[in-house]
Amino acid sequence: MPGHESPGRRATSADVARRAGVSRTTVSFVLNNTASQSISAETRRRVLDAARELSYAPSPEARALSRGRSSSVLVYLPPARSLTENIGQIVERLSELFSEAGLSMVMHAWTRRPAAQVWSSVTPAAVLAWDLTDEDAQLMRGTGVRGVASWTGSDAIGRWVTGSRERDAARLQVETLVRAGHRVLGYAVTGADHMHGVSQWRYEVLRRECQERGIPEPAVLQLPADAHGAQTALGEWRERHPDVTGLCAHDTTAALAVLAGMRRVGLRAPDDLAVLGVNDSSAAALADPPLTMVDLDAEITARYIVDVVLALVNGEPESSAPTGGGASLLARDSV
Repeated sequence: MPGHESPGRRATSADVARRAGVSRTTVSFVLNNTASQSISAETRRRVLDAARELSYAPSPEARALSRGRSSSVLVYLPPARSLTENIGQIVERLSELFSEAGLSMVMHAWTRRPAAQVWSSVTPAAVLAWDLTDEDAQLMRGTGVRGVASWTGSDAIGRWVTGSRERDAARLQVETLVRAGHRVLGYAVTGADHMHGVSQWRYEVLRRECQERGIPEPAVLQLPADAHGAQTALGEWRERHPDVTGLCAHDTTAALAVLAGMRRVGLRAPDDLAVLGVNDSSAAALADPPLTMVDLDAEITARYIVDVVLALVNGEPESSAPTGGGASLLARDSV
Protein backbone atom coordinates (compact mmCIF):
# COMPACT_ATOMS: atom_id res chain seq x y z
CA MET A 1 0.00 0.00 0.00
CA PRO A 2 1.27 3.52 -0.72
CA GLY A 3 2.65 5.21 2.35
CA HIS A 4 3.18 1.91 4.20
CA GLU A 5 6.78 0.76 4.73
CA SER A 6 8.01 -2.55 6.15
CA PRO A 7 9.12 -2.27 9.81
CA GLY A 8 12.86 -2.68 10.44
CA ARG A 9 13.83 -1.65 6.92
CA ARG A 10 15.85 1.52 6.30
CA ALA A 11 13.73 4.08 4.47
CA THR A 12 14.77 4.96 0.93
CA SER A 13 14.22 8.01 -1.23
CA ALA A 14 11.56 5.97 -3.07
CA ASP A 15 9.67 5.60 0.25
CA VAL A 16 9.86 9.35 0.80
CA ALA A 17 8.64 9.97 -2.76
CA ARG A 18 5.65 7.63 -2.31
CA ARG A 19 4.60 9.19 0.98
CA ALA A 20 4.96 12.76 -0.34
CA GLY A 21 3.30 11.90 -3.68
CA VAL A 22 6.20 13.20 -5.75
CA SER A 23 8.99 11.75 -7.90
CA ARG A 24 12.35 10.58 -6.53
CA THR A 25 13.95 13.36 -8.57
CA THR A 26 11.88 15.94 -6.70
CA VAL A 27 12.89 14.33 -3.39
CA SER A 28 16.54 14.63 -4.42
CA PHE A 29 16.13 18.27 -5.39
CA VAL A 30 14.46 19.13 -2.09
CA LEU A 31 16.76 17.19 0.24
CA ASN A 32 19.90 18.41 -1.55
CA ASN A 33 18.50 21.96 -1.65
CA THR A 34 19.27 22.20 -5.38
CA ALA A 35 19.27 25.92 -6.11
CA SER A 36 18.67 25.57 -9.88
CA GLN A 37 15.29 23.88 -9.42
CA SER A 38 12.05 25.71 -8.63
CA ILE A 39 10.07 23.68 -6.09
CA SER A 40 6.85 25.03 -4.59
CA ALA A 41 6.72 25.65 -0.85
CA GLU A 42 3.88 23.10 -0.48
CA THR A 43 5.83 20.36 -2.31
CA ARG A 44 8.95 21.11 -0.30
CA ARG A 45 6.96 20.86 2.92
CA ARG A 46 5.46 17.48 1.95
CA VAL A 47 8.89 16.05 1.11
CA LEU A 48 10.50 17.30 4.32
CA ASP A 49 7.56 16.05 6.41
CA ALA A 50 7.76 12.62 4.76
CA ALA A 51 11.52 12.40 5.28
CA ARG A 52 11.14 13.30 8.95
CA GLU A 53 8.28 10.84 9.52
CA LEU A 54 10.29 8.04 7.92
CA SER A 55 13.55 9.00 9.69
CA TYR A 56 15.11 9.07 6.23
CA ALA A 57 18.85 9.65 5.87
CA PRO A 58 20.70 9.08 2.59
CA SER A 59 23.33 6.32 2.67
CA PRO A 60 27.02 7.28 2.39
CA GLU A 61 27.15 5.62 -1.03
CA ALA A 62 24.13 7.54 -2.33
CA ARG A 63 25.43 10.81 -0.94
CA ALA A 64 28.83 10.20 -2.53
CA LEU A 65 27.25 9.48 -5.91
CA SER A 66 24.96 12.49 -5.82
CA ARG A 67 27.75 14.87 -4.84
CA GLY A 68 30.48 13.22 -6.84
CA ARG A 69 32.45 12.83 -3.61
CA SER A 70 32.18 11.25 -0.18
CA SER A 71 31.80 13.32 2.98
CA SER A 72 33.11 10.80 5.53
CA VAL A 73 36.51 10.31 7.11
CA LEU A 74 37.30 6.82 8.39
CA VAL A 75 39.56 6.88 11.46
CA TYR A 76 41.19 3.65 12.63
CA LEU A 77 41.71 4.11 16.36
CA PRO A 78 45.16 3.41 17.83
CA PRO A 79 45.76 0.06 19.61
CA ALA A 80 43.88 -0.23 22.90
CA ARG A 81 47.03 0.03 25.02
CA SER A 82 48.09 3.16 23.18
CA LEU A 83 44.79 4.90 23.92
CA THR A 84 45.37 7.71 26.42
CA GLU A 85 43.36 10.66 27.63
CA ASN A 86 45.44 12.81 25.28
CA ILE A 87 44.55 10.66 22.27
CA GLY A 88 40.92 10.67 23.42
CA GLN A 89 40.98 14.47 23.42
CA ILE A 90 42.56 14.47 19.96
CA VAL A 91 39.89 12.12 18.58
CA GLU A 92 37.12 14.26 20.09
CA ARG A 93 38.55 17.41 18.50
CA LEU A 94 39.03 15.61 15.18
CA SER A 95 35.33 14.83 15.11
CA GLU A 96 34.42 18.45 15.85
CA LEU A 97 36.87 19.95 13.35
CA PHE A 98 35.92 17.55 10.56
CA SER A 99 32.25 18.36 11.21
CA GLU A 100 33.00 22.09 10.94
CA ALA A 101 34.61 21.33 7.56
CA GLY A 102 31.49 19.47 6.36
CA LEU A 103 32.89 15.96 6.88
CA SER A 104 31.61 13.25 9.20
CA MET A 105 34.09 11.09 11.12
CA VAL A 106 33.55 7.34 11.37
CA MET A 107 35.69 5.38 13.86
CA HIS A 108 36.81 1.77 13.64
CA ALA A 109 38.81 -0.31 16.09
CA TRP A 110 42.49 -0.72 15.26
CA THR A 111 43.78 -3.73 13.37
CA ARG A 112 47.33 -4.36 12.21
CA ARG A 113 46.10 -4.24 8.62
CA PRO A 114 43.08 -2.03 7.86
CA ALA A 115 40.25 -4.25 6.64
CA ALA A 116 39.33 -3.53 3.03
CA GLN A 117 35.69 -4.40 3.64
CA VAL A 118 35.45 -1.61 6.18
CA TRP A 119 36.82 1.31 4.18
CA SER A 120 35.24 0.10 0.94
CA SER A 121 31.78 -0.19 2.52
CA VAL A 122 31.99 3.24 4.18
CA THR A 123 33.10 4.89 0.91
CA PRO A 124 35.26 7.46 2.73
CA ALA A 125 36.81 10.60 1.34
CA ALA A 126 39.80 9.95 3.61
CA VAL A 127 41.30 7.26 5.83
CA LEU A 128 43.42 8.01 8.89
CA ALA A 129 45.10 4.94 10.39
CA TRP A 130 47.50 4.31 13.29
CA ASP A 131 50.01 2.79 10.90
CA LEU A 132 49.60 1.96 7.23
CA THR A 133 51.64 -0.03 4.74
CA ASP A 134 52.45 1.53 1.38
CA GLU A 135 50.50 -1.33 -0.22
CA ASP A 136 47.33 -0.52 1.73
CA ALA A 137 47.70 3.20 1.07
CA GLN A 138 48.11 2.66 -2.67
CA LEU A 139 45.12 0.30 -2.77
CA MET A 140 42.93 2.88 -1.04
CA ARG A 141 44.01 5.65 -3.40
CA GLY A 142 43.33 3.36 -6.36
CA THR A 143 39.71 2.96 -5.27
CA GLY A 144 39.12 6.70 -4.98
CA VAL A 145 40.04 7.50 -1.37
CA ARG A 146 41.58 10.94 -1.86
CA GLY A 147 43.12 11.44 1.58
CA VAL A 148 45.20 8.58 2.99
CA ALA A 149 47.34 9.25 6.06
CA SER A 150 48.64 7.59 9.22
CA TRP A 151 49.58 8.66 12.73
CA THR A 152 52.98 6.97 12.59
CA GLY A 153 53.75 6.41 8.90
CA SER A 154 56.01 8.09 6.35
CA ASP A 155 53.46 10.70 5.21
CA ALA A 156 53.24 14.30 6.47
CA ILE A 157 51.25 13.49 9.63
CA GLY A 158 53.42 10.52 10.54
CA ARG A 159 56.64 12.46 9.98
CA TRP A 160 55.43 15.22 12.28
CA VAL A 161 54.07 12.92 15.02
CA THR A 162 57.26 10.85 15.15
CA GLY A 163 59.49 13.86 14.46
CA SER A 164 59.00 17.34 15.88
CA ARG A 165 56.11 16.32 18.17
CA GLU A 166 58.29 13.60 19.73
CA ARG A 167 61.25 15.99 19.97
CA ASP A 168 59.12 18.56 21.75
CA ALA A 169 58.22 16.05 24.48
CA ALA A 170 61.69 14.51 24.77
CA ARG A 171 63.42 17.88 24.92
CA LEU A 172 61.28 19.00 27.86
CA GLN A 173 61.78 15.70 29.69
CA VAL A 174 65.57 15.86 29.45
CA GLU A 175 65.72 19.60 30.07
CA THR A 176 63.60 19.32 33.24
CA LEU A 177 65.59 16.41 34.70
CA VAL A 178 68.96 18.02 33.93
CA ARG A 179 67.81 21.29 35.48
CA ALA A 180 66.87 19.31 38.61
CA GLY A 181 70.48 18.07 38.83
CA HIS A 182 70.21 14.67 37.12
CA ARG A 183 73.08 13.90 34.74
CA VAL A 184 72.59 10.16 34.18
CA LEU A 185 69.14 9.31 32.83
CA GLY A 186 67.06 6.30 31.94
CA TYR A 187 64.13 5.63 29.63
CA ALA A 188 61.26 3.47 30.90
CA VAL A 189 58.73 1.81 28.61
CA THR A 190 56.26 -1.00 29.12
CA GLY A 191 57.34 -3.88 26.90
CA ALA A 192 54.50 -4.72 24.54
CA ASP A 193 54.77 -5.39 20.82
CA HIS A 194 52.52 -2.47 19.89
CA MET A 195 55.00 -0.06 21.54
CA HIS A 196 58.04 -1.27 19.62
CA GLY A 197 58.15 1.33 16.85
CA VAL A 198 56.94 4.22 19.01
CA SER A 199 59.45 3.48 21.76
CA GLN A 200 62.27 3.39 19.21
CA TRP A 201 61.39 6.90 18.02
CA ARG A 202 61.14 8.22 21.58
CA TYR A 203 64.43 6.63 22.61
CA GLU A 204 66.23 8.06 19.59
CA VAL A 205 65.12 11.63 20.26
CA LEU A 206 65.95 11.23 23.97
CA ARG A 207 69.39 9.95 23.03
CA ARG A 208 70.02 12.96 20.79
CA GLU A 209 68.83 15.37 23.49
CA CYS A 210 71.27 13.80 25.96
CA GLN A 211 74.08 13.90 23.42
CA GLU A 212 73.55 17.62 22.82
CA ARG A 213 73.90 18.23 26.56
CA GLY A 214 77.04 16.13 26.88
CA ILE A 215 75.50 13.46 29.12
CA PRO A 216 75.36 9.67 28.61
CA GLU A 217 72.60 8.19 26.47
CA PRO A 218 69.65 6.99 28.54
CA ALA A 219 69.68 3.43 29.87
CA VAL A 220 66.56 1.59 28.69
CA LEU A 221 64.29 0.06 31.32
CA GLN A 222 61.72 -2.25 29.74
CA LEU A 223 59.22 -3.42 32.30
CA PRO A 224 55.76 -5.02 32.39
CA ALA A 225 52.67 -3.17 33.55
CA ASP A 226 52.21 -5.19 36.73
CA ALA A 227 53.69 -4.59 40.18
CA HIS A 228 55.50 -7.91 40.64
CA GLY A 229 57.02 -7.90 37.17
CA ALA A 230 57.97 -4.24 37.52
CA GLN A 231 59.73 -5.01 40.80
CA THR A 232 61.83 -7.73 39.19
CA ALA A 233 62.67 -5.68 36.08
CA LEU A 234 63.52 -2.55 38.07
CA GLY A 235 65.66 -4.44 40.58
CA GLU A 236 67.73 -6.09 37.84
CA TRP A 237 68.01 -2.80 35.92
CA ARG A 238 69.22 -0.90 39.02
CA GLU A 239 72.00 -3.43 39.51
CA ARG A 240 73.22 -2.75 35.96
CA HIS A 241 72.70 1.02 36.08
CA PRO A 242 73.22 2.23 39.68
CA ASP A 243 74.22 5.74 38.57
CA VAL A 244 70.86 6.61 36.95
CA THR A 245 69.00 9.18 39.05
CA GLY A 246 66.30 10.38 36.60
CA LEU A 247 63.87 8.40 34.46
CA CYS A 248 62.07 9.57 31.32
CA ALA A 249 58.92 7.42 31.30
CA HIS A 250 57.28 6.84 27.92
CA ASP A 251 53.76 7.51 29.21
CA THR A 252 51.58 7.34 32.31
CA THR A 253 51.51 3.53 32.28
CA ALA A 254 55.31 3.27 32.22
CA ALA A 255 55.64 5.88 34.96
CA LEU A 256 53.10 4.08 37.18
CA ALA A 257 54.88 0.76 36.59
CA VAL A 258 58.16 2.36 37.70
CA LEU A 259 56.53 3.72 40.88
CA ALA A 260 55.01 0.29 41.65
CA GLY A 261 58.39 -1.39 41.19
CA MET A 262 60.14 1.26 43.29
CA ARG A 263 57.76 0.77 46.23
CA ARG A 264 58.45 -2.96 46.23
CA VAL A 265 62.23 -2.55 46.24
CA GLY A 266 62.14 0.16 48.91
CA LEU A 267 62.85 3.22 46.73
CA ARG A 268 61.04 6.53 46.72
CA ALA A 269 60.55 9.19 44.05
CA PRO A 270 62.12 11.68 43.69
CA ASP A 271 64.69 11.07 46.44
CA ASP A 272 66.04 7.80 45.03
CA LEU A 273 64.88 8.11 41.44
CA ALA A 274 63.07 11.01 39.75
CA VAL A 275 60.30 9.99 37.32
CA LEU A 276 58.93 12.18 34.51
CA GLY A 277 56.26 10.86 32.09
CA VAL A 278 54.57 12.07 28.91
CA ASN A 279 50.86 12.60 28.12
CA ASP A 280 49.16 13.58 31.36
CA SER A 281 46.16 11.73 32.77
CA SER A 282 44.02 11.75 35.89
CA ALA A 283 45.84 8.59 37.01
CA ALA A 284 49.16 10.47 36.96
CA ALA A 285 47.78 13.11 39.32
CA LEU A 286 46.46 10.42 41.69
CA ALA A 287 49.73 8.45 41.88
CA ASP A 288 51.86 8.30 45.03
CA PRO A 289 53.70 10.57 44.67
CA PRO A 290 51.72 12.53 42.06
CA LEU A 291 53.63 12.25 38.78
CA THR A 292 55.34 15.17 37.13
CA MET A 293 54.31 14.96 33.47
CA VAL A 294 54.97 16.50 30.08
CA ASP A 295 51.64 17.24 28.45
CA LEU A 296 51.07 17.69 24.70
CA ASP A 297 48.49 20.09 23.29
CA ALA A 298 45.69 18.01 21.76
CA GLU A 299 44.40 21.03 19.84
CA ILE A 300 47.65 21.48 17.91
CA THR A 301 47.72 17.80 16.90
CA ALA A 302 44.04 17.66 15.93
CA ARG A 303 44.17 20.84 13.84
CA TYR A 304 47.27 19.75 11.95
CA ILE A 305 45.78 16.33 11.17
CA VAL A 306 42.58 17.94 9.87
CA ASP A 307 44.56 20.49 7.82
CA VAL A 308 46.55 17.71 6.14
CA VAL A 309 43.49 15.52 5.48
CA LEU A 310 41.49 18.41 4.03
CA ALA A 311 44.40 19.38 1.76
CA LEU A 312 44.59 15.80 0.47
CA VAL A 313 40.83 15.57 -0.05
CA ASN A 314 40.68 18.91 -1.87
CA GLY A 315 43.88 18.40 -3.86
CA GLU A 316 45.51 21.44 -2.25
CA PRO A 317 49.09 21.97 -0.99
CA GLU A 318 49.67 20.81 2.56
CA SER A 319 50.10 23.51 5.19
CA SER A 320 53.38 23.84 7.09
CA ALA A 321 53.71 21.53 10.06
CA PRO A 322 53.74 22.99 13.60
CA THR A 323 57.18 23.34 15.15
CA GLY A 324 56.18 20.99 17.96
CA GLY A 325 53.31 19.40 19.86
CA GLY A 326 52.85 22.23 22.35
CA ALA A 327 54.70 20.44 25.15
CA SER A 328 54.20 21.88 28.64
CA LEU A 329 55.37 20.75 32.07
CA LEU A 330 52.91 19.77 34.81
CA ALA A 331 55.15 19.93 37.89
CA ARG A 332 54.06 17.62 40.69
CA ASP A 333 56.11 15.60 43.19
CA SER A 334 58.03 12.88 41.29
CA VAL A 335 60.90 15.16 40.14
